[in-house]
Amino acid sequence: MTELNTSEKIKLILKSLPGKPGVYQYFNSEEKIIYVGKAKNLKKRVSSYFNKNHQQGKLRLLVRKIAEIKFIVTESEYDALLLENNLIKKYQPKYNIQLKDDKSFPWICIKNEHFPRIFPTRHLTDKKSEYFGPYASVRMMKTLLDIIKQLYPIRTCNLNLKPSVIEKKNYKPCLEYHIGNCKAPCIGLQSEEEYDNIISMARSLIKGNIHGLIADLKKLMHDFAEDMEFEKAQAIKEQLRLLENYKSKSTIVNPKINNVDVVSIIEGDNKAYVNYLKVVNGGIVQAHTVEVKPKIEESLNDILLFAVLQFRERFNSKSDEIILPFKPETELKDLKVTVPLRGDKKMLLDLSKRNAMHFKMELQKQRDLTDPDRHKKRILKTMKEDLRMPVEPEIIECFDNSNFQGDYPVAAMVQFKDAKPNKKEYRHYNIKTVEGPNDYASMEEVILRRYSRLLNENKTLPNLIIVDGGKGQLSSAVTSLKKLNLFGKIAVIGIAKRLEEIYYPNDPVPLYLNKTGETLKVIQHLRDEAHRFGITHHRSRRDKGTLKSELTNIEGVGYTTAQKLLRKFKSVKKIKNTSLEDLAKLVGKAKAEIVYRNFHNE
Repeated sequence: MTELNTSEKIKLILKSLPGKPGVYQYFNSEEKIIYVGKAKNLKKRVSSYFNKNHQQGKLRLLVRKIAEIKFIVTESEYDALLLENNLIKKYQPKYNIQLKDDKSFPWICIKNEHFPRIFPTRHLTDKKSEYFGPYASVRMMKTLLDIIKQLYPIRTCNLNLKPSVIEKKNYKPCLEYHIGNCKAPCIGLQSEEEYDNIISMARSLIKGNIHGLIADLKKLMHDFAEDMEFEKAQAIKEQLRLLENYKSKSTIVNPKINNVDVVSIIEGDNKAYVNYLKVVNGGIVQAHTVEVKPKIEESLNDILLFAVLQFRERFNSKSDEIILPFKPETELKDLKVTVPLRGDKKMLLDLSKRNAMHFKMELQKQRDLTDPDRHKKRILKTMKEDLRMPVEPEIIECFDNSNFQGDYPVAAMVQFKDAKPNKKEYRHYNIKTVEGPNDYASMEEVILRRYSRLLNENKTLPNLIIVDGGKGQLSSAVTSLKKLNLFGKIAVIGIAKRLEEIYYPNDPVPLYLNKTGETLKVIQHLRDEAHRFGITHHRSRRDKGTLKSELTNIEGVGYTTAQKLLRKFKSVKKIKNTSLEDLAKLVGKAKAEIVYRNFHNE
């Protein structure tokens, strides 16, 4: 029998695939797993890899490397999700996403021994001991251990405290006993029953049951007070104060929200950022965020589902409810999914999203600091994608018009290079060919003047032109670019102020950019700079024009003298009523006499 080649073998496998839920595995020519995926319908999903012309380079490369396909049929899509998760963890295929961390997280251990110790550890070696965690925030874990140390006299030594050993009286109390941090069970000064009660309360606190613990302690305090044991009641009162202080820092919403997981996801820079919060009695007891870089065609839904399973396993979650930003496509068995629109659970989801956003921004800052060019490259790349440009906008020029009731029309042009102001290339323009208030004609004139000059002088043209205004101003700019044969060679857009819409030539539907995105921020900065720069020039020209009509018509009086007088006396009327001596103090005797005689005909 003739041996089939790889292509023929795959075609036969595709024909034999069942239309049932399951997991598929792709192997390369070296029989190594390179991708694991889940499917509601194995036949449709796996066939789609070979029936499409994929746009993504990594996906095309994956398909070329597939030499063997194996699959496992499952009872449901949820079972496929669990199996996919386990296989990815086991084999870590090259083309699958991973939630990786560079460190192992610490746990809190309650040791299985007589008079148990409570301490942090990164190694889960003793199967009989209790472990709580892991804690993504070491600071949170240390805070918890500190509050336990303040509340309860728990031993820190590693002595063997079996009853038979204590009876031999070979131990002496250490410093911890003398400073009040331990009750010296090593010499029989504390019973094991009393000590176990303390451990039980500490265990309750670690689990997040602060409210129940406070209620028990209050009852105990009242019992001591009724029995006239005021010193013990005072000690309990001090413990309650510490617990209330800890609760005020950890509780952020309704304490009735008990044992809930929260997972949120945001996108940015071709990556996803996933945050996990574990909430017990309204207080966050676990928090962790990871960056995920999609490998081939994973959707937000795929990444979210993968993260949910990974986080719940990693942080040993047994909660029966999870708060998510959207309903996942695969039903999560025995887990209530809540997508809140308002209320305390929505507050938790928003808090999770803010954590993911802060994590993303912090990572970006760290990377920008280590590589100064990276920040520039990232912004230019983002702008290119957001504005659908063929090239990155390394040089951007923005135009704004100003006039005062149709008089003194001016325009301003500002230039940004690598998304930063390049002030030496800022330019002012006095409108020469337009009569009256006509923003469209003014824009047409200034665009024509700017780029005809650049062409004549053989200077570098911008990659992007922005005009401050909507369709009308944009059409005027396009008219001038067409006259210069530059339309289509330089990208040009208009930004309308009201809703910050971005308009393109010959497209009636505006583009709405992300309000918090860097692209819109750069465009707004350009627009605001052009407006500021233009207004400064416009005021100067308007002031000169106003002065000219009132004072500079006097022979021998120039703009500088007129400006000094108006600055001091505020109006021409007051100048007329000012004495010759006071005028002379400001502008000198000769100029003062000219002004005074003009108004008084002397």
